[in-house]
Amino acid sequence: MDLNKGNNMDFWEPIFVSIRVVILASFIAFVLAVIAAWFLKKKSFKGKIFIETFLMLPLVLPPTVIGFGLLVIFGRRSLVGQWFETIFNQPIVFSYIAAVIAAAVVAFPLIYQMLMSGFESVDSELEAAARQMGASEQQVFWYVTIPLSWRTLISGYMLGFARALGEFGATLMFAGTIAGVTQTIPTSIYISVESGNIGMAYYWVFSIIVFSFVLLSVVQRLKKSNK
Repeated sequence: MDLNKGNNMDFWEPIFVSIRVVILASFIAFVLAVIAAWFLKKKSFKGKIFIETFLMLPLVLPPTVIGFGLLVIFGRRSLVGQWFETIFNQPIVFSYIAAVIAAAVVAFPLIYQMLMSGFESVDSELEAAARQMGASEQQVFWYVTIPLSWRTLISGYMLGFARALGEFGATLMFAGTIAGVTQTIPTSIYISVESGNIGMAYYWVFSIIVFSFVLLSVVQRLKKSNK
């Protein structure tokens, strides 16, 4: 890669920001998706379809709508935003936390969808047998459901990681493009193209394609090994 020292730093900074954001965002989305999928799998109640549909909304909503929603919920005029600013003496918007929230929100539906599919594929008779032997719901989950669906869990996490890595629209609206803080690879590509720095855009495009290709390759391998 033929980059001088200054450009080299410019190239790596958004990658490091993306990694910091995506690692935390994908972890948060994964934990929430596991809880939601486990709870909704074993429960049947009125309004369940409404909740499941709501959880999947970020998958189909325009990024601008998601970004606007996050501004309404976490903005400086919201109760959450005011509480956060009082405690931490800084607003949520245009911060590292904002970038993490935006990435987690868009990654959650993909992870949830995969986990729900994996949990539902587990033989219910095995879970019932564990209950008859005296296992609690938590024990059934940890010692029966999880071991039998671990490939789906990893696939779901990888897809969520890849989706969070490519997040652009909601991040731009809610977290902005602050160099070294919220300027991720996708937003850096946008700024480079807008400013005419096409060469640097090529490098970042190539890097995110490589990251995404590796992640999807792992998912495909897990799918084939599960057959």
